[in-house]
Amino acid sequence: MKRKFLMTTAGLLAAAMALGACGSAGSTATTAQSAASAAATEAAADTASSADSASSADSSATEVAADTQDKVTITFWHSMGGVNGEALTHLVDQYNSENTDGVYVDAQYQGEYDDTLNKLKSAQIGNMGADLVQIYEIGTRFMIDSGWVVPMQDLIDRDGYDISQLEPNIAAYYTVDNKLYSMPFNSSTPILYYNKDMFDAAGITDVPDSLPGIDAAAADLTGKGGAGEAISMGIYGWFFEQFLCKQGLNYVDNGNGREGACTKVEFDTNGGGLNIFKQWKTMYDDGTAPNVGKGGDSGLVDFTAGKSAMTLGSTASLKQILEEVDGKFEVGTAYFPKVTDSDEGGVSIGGASLWALNNGDEAKQDAVWKFVKFLVSPESQAYWATQTGYFPVTTAAHDEDVFKQNIEQYPQFQTAIDQLHDSAPQYAGALMSVFSEARQDVESSIEDMLNNNEDPQEAVDKLAKEINKAISDYNVVNS
Repeated sequence: MKRKFLMTTAGLLAAAMALGACGSAGSTATTAQSAASAAATEAAADTASSADSASSADSSATEVAADTQDKVTITFWHSMGGVNGEALTHLVDQYNSENTDGVYVDAQYQGEYDDTLNKLKSAQIGNMGADLVQIYEIGTRFMIDSGWVVPMQDLIDRDGYDISQLEPNIAAYYTVDNKLYSMPFNSSTPILYYNKDMFDAAGITDVPDSLPGIDAAAADLTGKGGAGEAISMGIYGWFFEQFLCKQGLNYVDNGNGREGACTKVEFDTNGGGLNIFKQWKTMYDDGTAPNVGKGGDSGLVDFTAGKSAMTLGSTASLKQILEEVDGKFEVGTAYFPKVTDSDEGGVSIGGASLWALNNGDEAKQDAVWKFVKFLVSPESQAYWATQTGYFPVTTAAHDEDVFKQNIEQYPQFQTAIDQLHDSAPQYAGALMSVFSEARQDVESSIEDMLNNNEDPQEAVDKLAKEINKAISDYNVVNS
């Protein structure tokens, strides 16, 4: 039974461009006649060219139609652009050309994660426009609550698929009430990147594993190490969530939103939020961590330019960082730092997963499952990981030669794998329907605290009030 959701939707932007042409008349009839003759010749050539193009397009359409004849076509909405998009297109094309499942996948790029989710929200219930959709991890609770999906677990159980093939600490995020609602696809965790050359110059052999440790090492790194900044730490909501996981503390109530829809935050009462804000402000006041802006990539520029000795970033940023550093210094990787030295928690994942939409067509559901199985196969995941930097979500992908070769070429990525395996399902992170808004609130609160010298306790209390209102409003409308 699908529930109808009432949501505030951002305004849709539409733009139209009108093209105009202007010309000047010739001074003599001869000039005009010559121009007319030339125009007629050009028009004839354009007509012939257009006819050729139309013929080519018709031919291509005929080939696609022939290829999809007697096949079940499924529409796949995704948010992978750039290099990631090229890797995904390769996998889709490979499946379409090689599969014997009688399935054709029409992959359609929808823009950023938020764009995809907003388009889904505006689609007609029962005719979602897609059969399979890629949604970022913080959209999980919303997707579960929506009633728009066929839980991936249903397809798994129908096929007898062995779910133990999946990385348990990745699958844990998308598992609620012992049911895997979506299939993890592109997953990452944040890690610490550091400049080995600066650490060597500073005489530091042990990389700090906590924020207080980073603060203590700052003087040597900016002094003997020659760093302009000890750490360029972007103000990012995902990092705030990870710092809570490292403390082993919940973000929201109801089992971190996993035992039911959350009703309020807990980081204001369990001390987790205050620990983060106090330590962040201390490092800012000490000059250890200047304000480098909001967003996950905001700290990367200073690091790759050789200005900062450390930065925080996604594991999926490794290749980008190495390319931008381009051998100017040796890049090291370490676990994401703890908030206090006594923390014993783990990390949660980022990235996105694949959701099967309930359009009432079992043939398409079966086709979706066959394609999903291909995407998470060891061969596909090994290729995907080497091309993008995301984790393989399937454990057997580590045994593929292409993945082994990639680890040899980029040994820094082993840190990410070790960190993932050293974590545990209880640190999977929170589920919340208003997560996107909450991340923005977190980032604004931290930035305001730093810029306006606000008291950390007051900043946490104000942040909790803002997010609690968003949760309450959502729950009232969608109860």
